[in-house]
Amino acid sequence: MNKTIRRTAVFSLLLVLALLVRATWVQFYDGKALADDKKNRRNAIEQYANPLGNIIVAGDAITGSAATKSGDLKYKRTYTNGSLYAAVTGYSSQVYGATQLEGIYQDLLDGTDTQLKNPLDALTNKRADPGDVITTIDPDVQKAAYNALGGNKGAAVAIDPKTGKILAVVSTPSYDPSEISTSNDTLWQKLRKNSDKPLVNRALRQPLPPGSTFKLVVAAAALEDGLYSDVDEKTTSPIPYTPPGTTRVLPNESKSAPCENATIRVALQYSCNNVFGKMAVDLGQDKVRAMAEKFGFNDKTQDVPVRAYPSVYPTGMDKAFTALTGIGQYDVTATPLQMAMVSAAIANGGELVSPHMVSQTSDADGNVVKDYDDSTSTKRIVDSRTAEQLQSAMQTVVEDGTGTNARISGATVGGKTGTAQHGENNSKTPYAWFTSYAKSDSNDKEVAVAVMVEQSDAARSEVSGNGLAAPVAKAMMQAALKD
Repeated sequence: MNKTIRRTAVFSLLLVLALLVRATWVQFYDGKALADDKKNRRNAIEQYANPLGNIIVAGDAITGSAATKSGDLKYKRTYTNGSLYAAVTGYSSQVYGATQLEGIYQDLLDGTDTQLKNPLDALTNKRADPGDVITTIDPDVQKAAYNALGGNKGAAVAIDPKTGKILAVVSTPSYDPSEISTSNDTLWQKLRKNSDKPLVNRALRQPLPPGSTFKLVVAAAALEDGLYSDVDEKTTSPIPYTPPGTTRVLPNESKSAPCENATIRVALQYSCNNVFGKMAVDLGQDKVRAMAEKFGFNDKTQDVPVRAYPSVYPTGMDKAFTALTGIGQYDVTATPLQMAMVSAAIANGGELVSPHMVSQTSDADGNVVKDYDDSTSTKRIVDSRTAEQLQSAMQTVVEDGTGTNARISGATVGGKTGTAQHGENNSKTPYAWFTSYAKSDSNDKEVAVAVMVEQSDAARSEVSGNGLAAPVAKAMMQAALKD
């Protein structure tokens, strides 16, 4: 074979090899990328070719699938009491994607999750029958929160302190996911542009200033640090109190309240700003932040399993701003989930069980794929004595303080109100907060809740944690504790 022919043969062989490599690349790499592309219509056709699995609340499916009347997508997602459970389910839409539990468990619900496949299915890449998502939600608590919030813009969360199970997640105003399960651009744009943000899950994903509910965190830090030995020791808290580096007095809501040198119990009972502003300065921002972070603040990986937006305790402040953080203002923000976690840890003797709103996932035959109740973790936040002290002080708030609207006959209730300033110089309607726990006197049931009312029809002078948020919390706690 002469040199020219040999070179031509080698070059041709290299071309063939290059074609083989390229074909393999397209088949296995580019092919997967194209298959996973959200714009690939085949994905939607396959996903909605059969009924989806369901999201379950107390043994009943709150989702479903219905045959479509036309088009290449054979089924569409349906919802039972969609507006009630939207903050739990999210939506699964043929056009707009999937969110919340619908998005997180999309593969399980449409049968493509590899955990659902037997070895033969995995080999043939056959789509398995879809699985189900079993939630921890208590329908009675969910309905109580939704109905009590009514037409207000706000959110509420309830947690079982002993197990970490989330019993309710409510965000209002809500929306019906059924209405956007197929193409509905008019409604979709209306929802997106609505200034009330109905698509935002306020319970998990909208941190706002928590106001005086944050005083529980500051009190916990003071007790744990030894700044004060118990909730009945008098503090060093003058009136008026002017934070260091400023000439502006930190005022109290009630000028007649006995806040001068008040104990932690009395300071929580009357929500004394001078006490907790000075307490934060005396502790220093680092110690307050450390306690806040033990409760869950500044955690960017809080999954329940929906990823919650981090609640924030800031850094790099001077003492004047540190004083403001002591009353839950300046750049302190929290979600209702976070403040429910604070009350849950206090109610559970100082230990926080990881909150979760999915109990199990199962396959089409009801076999457990993953058990989340068995995989919870428990973290000690404060000493048991500190927790007992705070429980007692929170009970005083409800029995004789600013939280009397949360009283429940036949139950021990502790709570803390909050009215957070909103806008420059508090020019806008304040946020009304209430966080609490309740323990039944007749059974072993317990619950911790947090409620935030962002906007209501109430006159500005009537906006308070006790007036707007505590009644919602009471309704939730009563529903959770009933036999």
